Amino acid sequence: MASPIEILEKYWSHKSFRPLQEEIINSALEKRDTLALLPTGGGKSICFQIPAILNEGITIVVSPLIALMKDQVENLKSKGIRALAVHSGMTGTEVDATLDNAIYGSYKFLYLSPERLRTDIFMERVKKMNVAYLVVDEAHCISQWGYDFRPDYLKIKDIKELCGNPPTLALTATATPSVADDIMEKLGFASSNLIRGSFFRANLSYVVRFSEDKYGELLRVCRSVNGSGIVYVRERKRAEEVSVFLNSQGVNADSYHAGYSSGNRTSKQDDWMLGSTRVIVSTNAFGMGIDKGDVRFVIHFDLPESVEAYYQEAGRAGRDGLRSYAVMLWNSSDVKRLRQIVNLTFPKPDFIKEIYQKLYRFYNLAYGSGKGDIFRFNLQEFSQKNKINASSAYYAIKYLEGEGLLKLTEELDNPSRITFIVNRDELYMVQLKSDSMDAFIKTILRIHPGLFSGYVSIDEEYIARLSRNSKAAVVSMLVKLSGMGIVSYIPGARSPLLMFNEDREEERGFYLSSKNYESRRAGFETRVESVIGYAGESTICRSQYLSRYFGEESSALCGICDVCISARKSRDEKGYEQTIERRIIEILMDGPKRLDEISALVNDETRCYLDILRSMVDRGGVRLENETLYLNSR
Repeated sequence: MASPIEILEKYWSHKSFRPLQEEIINSALEKRDTLALLPTGGGKSICFQIPAILNEGITIVVSPLIALMKDQVENLKSKGIRALAVHSGMTGTEVDATLDNAIYGSYKFLYLSPERLRTDIFMERVKKMNVAYLVVDEAHCISQWGYDFRPDYLKIKDIKELCGNPPTLALTATATPSVADDIMEKLGFASSNLIRGSFFRANLSYVVRFSEDKYGELLRVCRSVNGSGIVYVRERKRAEEVSVFLNSQGVNADSYHAGYSSGNRTSKQDDWMLGSTRVIVSTNAFGMGIDKGDVRFVIHFDLPESVEAYYQEAGRAGRDGLRSYAVMLWNSSDVKRLRQIVNLTFPKPDFIKEIYQKLYRFYNLAYGSGKGDIFRFNLQEFSQKNKINASSAYYAIKYLEGEGLLKLTEELDNPSRITFIVNRDELYMVQLKSDSMDAFIKTILRIHPGLFSGYVSIDEEYIARLSRNSKAAVVSMLVKLSGMGIVSYIPGARSPLLMFNEDREEERGFYLSSKNYESRRAGFETRVESVIGYAGESTICRSQYLSRYFGEESSALCGICDVCISARKSRDEKGYEQTIERRIIEILMDGPKRLDEISALVNDETRCYLDILRSMVDRGGVRLENETLYLNSR
């Protein structure tokens, strides 16, 4: 049997492992339940993919991120490793065929979104699979004490028992000690087994700046730090506004959020990955699973809701090991707004109960019905029809999701679907009446088998190419067949999906646990206050603060965060300023330099070099002409 390092070199062309990868792989190969805590960019995927390749059977991977799931499946396929995925948006026929392949085909990986774990079809089929490992990605989602709890994850322990209790490998980048313990308990670990990487990033300079002019600070960072960057904002509209501002100031930037189409998001991401776009301004929809080593800065234009989210997002800077910056901008308005979000995120329980009933009524679902039903969902339409605030409705729905009652996806590009609603004999009679109809029907039957068994996803443009028609003609033909009662045709649309996990309960029988409500609200409030505490901290090294938050007590001072630099400057301010002045003179001895070039070359995180420059100009040591500095001869 090949060794882990041989598999690494064969499929990934690497000759050595990153820190802790080999230890995690060996633990999995020993068939031990393992919780791996690796920082963002630590290479978590390889930790389960190599043991899976080295063992017989299929590995089930539970992941909450559909886009990341699809990317990993495509990456594995590109290496010649057989992999499958089941996620929301697939038809019953597609799910059925995929699960059959997982049982009878020689596949190594089956990726699943967590809501699929509770379906009857999966719970029956998984019993027949030869499961080598059960992998839980983003494992913090199983803990109610974590920042991103997903109730569907609680089904994992049941699935583990159904498929013969295979070794479980859980992975996450962020978990406090209490969350780590909760993960292992919820997943039914045979014994505690935590392998934790250090949260210390020696090359990452954490900088927090209080500013009433965040646009000005943003621009200064973009101009003073070379290389590509990410700017995180809270709202889609803000992403677009900040992107426009940066471009107006000569900084090559683009915006990214879930409101863009899948193709548009892919194009924007590719342009940034390839360097055509320097700065991407995004909501938290961007970054998960992206491996770009040369990100020189990550800026949080708005305060995030948790230290965990901040650490993950900031950690996307400097994966190549070179000096990079994680900058947080804040002011008193941000703190006020963040605390207001607590109330917005947790509407009153009576309002949540009201939204529960309205959702079922919106789709004309009677009491005792709805379980397993999936619908396209338009928040604005729902809110307008019920005359309620859209934001309040959204957070009530997300609370219901947290209780496991339903699931609301992000916006998805849902493909068109068709199924025949007549039998083959009736269809044959239709074909006899029209040559053009006959040719069209034969084309779609040839392209898409299984049309008599249930809905099948179709691509009108692909059908148009094969049938030598325009897309408009194909759509017209499908609409005509639908009007004749021959097919059921559901045109594709970009929309979130709402999935009901339980039948509708009567109003007097519907119960929300007040204990759960208070616990979840208190946990959220604690995480918000931790972010505010981090922003306002001025005496503890930023790296030490973050490491201690995640239970790592032994980390040293980083020496490069704003707190460390400020402390060093206060100890030796005069000597520090003299060092900076000497550095400026050395730079100008090579020739005149623009101010932005000086900023990048001085590498002065305290930004006191501007005051030093003014003093040097006043003393006649240098002169400033048209934003360019010259060294005066002595």
